[in-house]
Amino acid sequence: MPQAVVFDLDYTLAVPQRDRATILEEATATTGAPSLTREAYLAAHRRNLTTETREPIFADLLADTDSNTDPAAVATAYRETIADALKPLPGVEAMLADLRGEYRVGLLTNGPVRAQRDKLETLGWEGAFDAAVVTGELEAGKPDPRAFEAITDELNVTPAEAVYVGDEVEADIQGATEAGLTAVQVLLEDGPDPDPRAVAHVEQEAVATAVPAVVAGLE
Repeated sequence: MPQAVVFDLDYTLAVPQRDRATILEEATATTGAPSLTREAYLAAHRRNLTTETREPIFADLLADTDSNTDPAAVATAYRETIADALKPLPGVEAMLADLRGEYRVGLLTNGPVRAQRDKLETLGWEGAFDAAVVTGELEAGKPDPRAFEAITDELNVTPAEAVYVGDEVEADIQGATEAGLTAVQVLLEDGPDPDPRAVAHVEQEAVATAVPAVVAGLE
């Protein structure tokens, strides 16, 4: 019987209202950095999940160029634009409040501390969870089991008592199930196919109504 429901943040509870590749292009242009692809950024992000800021991510990316641009400046420009563009999915704020009436509710999100905490502040969600863990504060990010152990410890539940809701197959579904949590996959348009390790698959726009029904059905 579930005692806790834990969510990923980006693309699971909130989405940018502008294309992230465009935001990245604007951040590099504004700071005089060379153009960087979204694919290269994501790869560097995965290599830097336990950092305070995005500066190491951009230092990683700029190391292969002849640019003298300050990585910290690019990180700041990108962070400020991303946070401003992020909006909640329909109904998720009410869903979180309702779930907290029956379960412990947590957040586990990959990324640098300042970037992810800024998103929560911009969304007004600092108090929306019983516990919120950013992997930048940890020794390892998702899919490492230590990341999932950190949030279940914060919520004072065992992994078997927790349901994890996320959109990424490797980081969220594989990571959660291998750590002993029950996984629910959020399906994105043009995103990964449903993964059989998840006990349920919900469309992104239906998260607010579908997730509580799935969790209730696990009791």
